Amino acid sequence: MSARPALPHVVVIAMFPGVDTLDVTGPAEVFAMAGQFLGNRRAGYEVRLAGERRGPVPTFSGVRICVEEVFAEQPQAVDTLLVPGRMLIGPGGPVPQIDPGVVAWLREAGPRAGRVASVCAGAHITAAAGLLDGHRATTHWATVERLAADHPEIEVESDPIFVRSGRMWTSAGITSSMDLALALVAEDHGDQVALDVARAMVMYLQRPGGQSQFSVPLAQRPGDREDIRGLRLWIGEHLDADLSVPALAARMVMSERHFARVFHAETGSTPGAFVESMRLEAARRMLERTGRPPSDIARACGFRSVETLHRVFRERLGTTPGEYRRRFRATASG
Repeated sequence: MSARPALPHVVVIAMFPGVDTLDVTGPAEVFAMAGQFLGNRRAGYEVRLAGERRGPVPTFSGVRICVEEVFAEQPQAVDTLLVPGRMLIGPGGPVPQIDPGVVAWLREAGPRAGRVASVCAGAHITAAAGLLDGHRATTHWATVERLAADHPEIEVESDPIFVRSGRMWTSAGITSSMDLALALVAEDHGDQVALDVARAMVMYLQRPGGQSQFSVPLAQRPGDREDIRGLRLWIGEHLDADLSVPALAARMVMSERHFARVFHAETGSTPGAFVESMRLEAARRMLERTGRPPSDIARACGFRSVETLHRVFRERLGTTPGEYRRRFRATASG
């Protein structure tokens, strides 16, 4: 008697008007490509698009995606429930779009799902449904402060590409949806299948969840003071200099205490944390773009020693300089 074939892994993507196109199509392409490599050996993925009603759904880009299923028709227990997102750019900055129909369905279906994954601003929808309470999560860098303010019960992390917290997965900006989908494939079918998919789609395998989603200048508030903005530029050009608080305060002709208070008010960061972040970013760029040994990079970026460089990489990125270079080194051959 032949064994019954395994059922496919059901992925339901929640659709709503104005959704970002790539939030939907990026993961769908990854799951479909994984099915190609799995062939007849193992069950692949069945991707379903569900919404409040059937019919074409307009996305932010203007592309219309046909939705053939409604929320009420979905299985009692979905294997993976994926929540895409959309941000509106208002006068006060980016505002995540929270669709009430999706929130209502998530409240009902989310607790029964095998896992729930959100893309970009989709984390705000998942949070509104109460599914991220007590979990670690991330979202697009432009709305992390809003997510943390609106939902203090969530441990919001601003830096990672994606975060897994139990059965809850969240990811950063739009293109990180494919990094998230690769990580889900790796969890389901192992690293080799995910590697095959990444190669076929000309992707990294895979940007680790701990890789920063933005540069230090993007992460910092612009601030109002010209003198502090000028100092930040000067720091970036003199990373191997003495950038201690006493040295920087003397350069600004301020007391150390006053300087630290002004710098934090302007940037949202302490001087020491800002300097370390700038040095870390410079070291990342050198590892990606040059063949210089870590000891040279540590000196050029102002780290006291190569041991300090290793410590900062472990603490901030969860990896080593050598592993980071192996993952992200840009070469002439690609």
